[in-house]
Amino acid sequence: MIDIQDVTVYQQQTPVLQNFSLQIKEGEKVALLGPNGAGKSTLLKLISRELYPVVRDGSHVRLYGSETVNLWELRRRIGFVSGDLQDDYTPYASALDVILSGFFGSIGRHDHLQPTEEQRQQASRLLEEMGLADYGQHMYQRLSTGQKRRLLLARALIHQPQALILDEPASGLDMGASVKMLQLMRDFCQQGGSMLIATHHIDEIIPEIDRVILLHQGQILADGSKQEVLTSVNLSRLYGTPLEISQRNDWYRLWHD
Repeated sequence: MIDIQDVTVYQQQTPVLQNFSLQIKEGEKVALLGPNGAGKSTLLKLISRELYPVVRDGSHVRLYGSETVNLWELRRRIGFVSGDLQDDYTPYASALDVILSGFFGSIGRHDHLQPTEEQRQQASRLLEEMGLADYGQHMYQRLSTGQKRRLLLARALIHQPQALILDEPASGLDMGASVKMLQLMRDFCQQGGSMLIATHHIDEIIPEIDRVILLHQGQILADGSKQEVLTSVNLSRLYGTPLEISQRNDWYRLWHD
């Protein structure tokens, strides 16, 4: 699904990823874990084509086997949800229009983008599945953080994508909203979808995640199964402080003195 080979990526004048390589197969459920500034969001923007690597021989980014990506086709295959999208989304759009905008790849829905009745019905069904059936005509700016995040997830799911890529999926959510968001992620994985999440919260790593990558200062510190990677030694090294990890029902928690 994702094949990144020996890339260097800059944010403004700063190299964030240098000589970076990563491969993720279709069907994998992967968590990218690391502190703020580790390069997680930069990596996701590289995949979504918001950023491009330095052009040089032997370096490439391939999605589904191709270096040349049709952005419209990419949106159909991969659903993206990020904090940047949540913050930048048109504030006066209705909740229903937020979901409908996924059909057009737009931020908000404009007069020249007219959905069909079938598309409206599909968006209404997603509103109900997200527990937001009563909010269809509410303005985006008046919704809670958790409601906004669920709406953007519905927008990402409108094409029934093969994969979801989520940046800090439960960041800023209260306990109830976080539980709902994590359950929606679990539902997608259990239906066979691929998933890549970037987070610095270990409790966002749902049981369906089977591979964890530790990222620090643009470099991979560890990459493997959850059981191999999520250890007290690895996480203490990642965050630069003594930490203990515990596990219950395939959920993990971190503890410190």
